[in-house]
Amino acid sequence: MNSAVTSCESPKLLESDDGVLDSHPDGQVRKKNGQPGTSSHLVYGIMDIPPWYLCIFLGIQHFLTALGGLVAVPLILAKNLCLQHDPLSQSYLISTILFVSGICTLLQVFFGVRLPILQGGTMAFIAPSLAMLSLPAWKCPEWMINASLVNTSSPEFTEEWQKRIRELQGAIMVASCVQMLVGFSGLIGFLMRFIGPLTIAPTITLVALPLFDSAGNDAGIHWGIAAMTIFLIVLFSQYLKNVTLPVPVYGGQKKCHTSKFHVFQVFPVLLALCISWLTCFGLTVTDVLPSAPTAYGHLARTDTKGSVLSQAPWFRIPYPGQWGLPTISLAGVFGIIAGVISSMVESVGDYYACARLVGAPAPPRHAINRGIGIEGLGCLLAGAWGTGNGTTSYSENVAVLGITQVGSRMVIVAAGCMLLLMGVFGKIGAAFATIPTPVIGGMFLVMFGVITAVGISNLQYVDMNSSRNLFVFGFSIYCGLAIPNWVNKNSEKLQTGILQLDQVIQVLLTTGMFVGGLLGFLLDNTIPGSAEERGLLAWNQIQEESQETSKAFEVYGLPCGIGTKFCTSSCVQCLPFWPRLEGGGKGEVEMKKSYQVSTQRKRRR
Repeated sequence: MNSAVTSCESPKLLESDDGVLDSHPDGQVRKKNGQPGTSSHLVYGIMDIPPWYLCIFLGIQHFLTALGGLVAVPLILAKNLCLQHDPLSQSYLISTILFVSGICTLLQVFFGVRLPILQGGTMAFIAPSLAMLSLPAWKCPEWMINASLVNTSSPEFTEEWQKRIRELQGAIMVASCVQMLVGFSGLIGFLMRFIGPLTIAPTITLVALPLFDSAGNDAGIHWGIAAMTIFLIVLFSQYLKNVTLPVPVYGGQKKCHTSKFHVFQVFPVLLALCISWLTCFGLTVTDVLPSAPTAYGHLARTDTKGSVLSQAPWFRIPYPGQWGLPTISLAGVFGIIAGVISSMVESVGDYYACARLVGAPAPPRHAINRGIGIEGLGCLLAGAWGTGNGTTSYSENVAVLGITQVGSRMVIVAAGCMLLLMGVFGKIGAAFATIPTPVIGGMFLVMFGVITAVGISNLQYVDMNSSRNLFVFGFSIYCGLAIPNWVNKNSEKLQTGILQLDQVIQVLLTTGMFVGGLLGFLLDNTIPGSAEERGLLAWNQIQEESQETSKAFEVYGLPCGIGTKFCTSSCVQCLPFWPRLEGGGKGEVEMKKSYQVSTQRKRRR
């Protein structure tokens, strides 16, 4: 067994001989310039704990990356909830989704799959939600559409929009129970036996490819601003990643002093967003950007979202049932369940992508079971709080891990705490919501490109000289783009006369990652091919290693000694989502020994 066991000690920011800050403790491979050696190109690994101030800044970077998607969900739903003329209620929804996303992120990092994955609102729930709110019973009355007639402070107005979101809440809460059942029962882990690289690759790739339209539209608000954002992210993350800058440091023998730090490699997205944001602010103050709402580039101004900032309260704590008691309808439940299926497929792909980017072993089945189950619990909480949406793993933040080379889960913990704070302090969250649209669009173009590449990289395990594999991957990708495009344009041709069935069919067939992943799954498991040709030998070897190595045990095991010191009975070990020392024999003995050694080291210190 490989002796390179991840230390349980908390890594600290160390200084190399040439004065460059380094996060890797002695005993790990490092280059002379202080950068991680060939064993890992990460600045911080998944088990590393950066200094608290770096965790805060890196957490802000993840928060800003997810902000566009988090804020977009309530704003998309606003019209169908009859809230287009009530920005104050919109800000309440934004604060609620930020708050719940923080809770779900912390649950996922500590008790879920335990990878550094941020949780947030999911676009997979948008289509069924809009379909349900488009039913005749939920269409907005004329007096709520006309700005001159609506009184947003009246009890009638409040009841009208809140009864719509209560309907969404009930559907999401029932559908979330299905997701928890699939996860905690081990069904998703059982299915992973039949899911190989030719299923994962198109699924991850189609997470980002269909989003080119929305990312392009956001960037197209002002291509100059978007291009500047792209240029800065690429400049910092690729060209200047090895450049060090002096930063003040306190600690060690020298106390207060300066040391060199890879600022551009660690904060490329945050630096690019801040510079582009400030540029837009300067162009707004000087009126270089047009003030006419219909003029090109108007939405690049920083004052177009000023109403959100002025109307948001300073302090407000979201709470369950804040809109009233949820209601349930069969049509809504079936539609949201379709969104849950798509969300689970995407999340499994995100787990593998995240593990690859942070240098962790591939997630074992019990971790995937737990991750999907916790996401179901997150959707249940989102429904109870009334976000109008569920939660899922954020692919954009997985891409940030690859760009920054910072894979520490403590950074995502900081991001989760940041989301909680932003959900409570309404003014601060509203201020971040004023980031101009083309800045977000430029960032998404880079992020989605990285996600697409990560998906394709899974094909390294497959024999791509095989015509069988070329057909499976190519056909899955192409259908994952073509079928949703056709269904979106011809939805009336799929009407069966059963409203609930129509909603389920439309949601599934308009989700590219579901179409491509399902085709990849079916073709890969039915077309004859050897295990080596399909990449299953290498894939299964990774799975076995992830279950047998002590690193996998530390990465995916539960915290606070759960499963090693407490709750170690044989009955608990049989649960599909419970971490256990799989593989037995030599692997099991070595894992126990490594755990005992690391525990003894902690006690000595």
